[in-house]
Amino acid sequence: MYSLIFTQSSKKLAKTLCSPVRQQFRFFTSFEIKETPKLKLHSYWRSSCSQRVRIALNLKGLEYEYKAVNLLKGEQFTPEFEKLNPLKYVPVLEDGDVVVADSFAILLYLEDKYPEHPLLPRDLQKKALNIQAASVVTSSIQPLQNLAVLNYIEEKISSDEKLVWVQRHLNKGFAALEKLLKSSVGRYATGDDIGLADVFLAPQIAAGITRFQIDMSHYPTLARLHGVYTEHPAFQAAHPDKQPDAPSSS
Repeated sequence: MYSLIFTQSSKKLAKTLCSPVRQQFRFFTSFEIKETPKLKLHSYWRSSCSQRVRIALNLKGLEYEYKAVNLLKGEQFTPEFEKLNPLKYVPVLEDGDVVVADSFAILLYLEDKYPEHPLLPRDLQKKALNIQAASVVTSSIQPLQNLAVLNYIEEKISSDEKLVWVQRHLNKGFAALEKLLKSSVGRYATGDDIGLADVFLAPQIAAGITRFQIDMSHYPTLARLHGVYTEHPAFQAAHPDKQPDAPSSS
């Protein structure tokens, strides 16, 4: 494991969002990074669950220390990491003496502890819609394509059959999300402001396209949202390929 503090990249991102481009984003007016990093995020570059937290931290303007956990090398099974999360999954967030595991729990914690640039709207109907969309991703889609499940499936069937199996489940989830969001979507998933739903949708849609070859022509709403996410600096900075433990990182 190694760590890297996102000081320089955060400053670059701050400059980007302080440009006229920021006026596109009603969600916040500036990307103000806290001076002294105390947050530590235990993350794996390709983990969509970790990516959700990276997006949220960026949107809230919170500086953090990146603690890479190589899942392929089994670093999540070390005694040190097990103390942080007995389930031995990423992500894990350390905020001083507080340790929170699981992306959903982390995001709810961040929402309460750092309410600036909220991800959950005050309107109860929109709030429920954001939580519902996030739950579809975290409960009905992502668990069926995580590393442990895919490795187990590949022991039973061929790689081609595995892809078909994953696609079937992703298509089912994407179809549900398309119907769920169709009547409420604005620039973002549940309106014109970024919400919790977007934080969960962005990594999942990207994984469906790049890793599992999902035909997005069946899901025009999700496809359009994917394009919006790829243009947003906070989402760009959280992209797997931009992480220090990504294979292409220098």
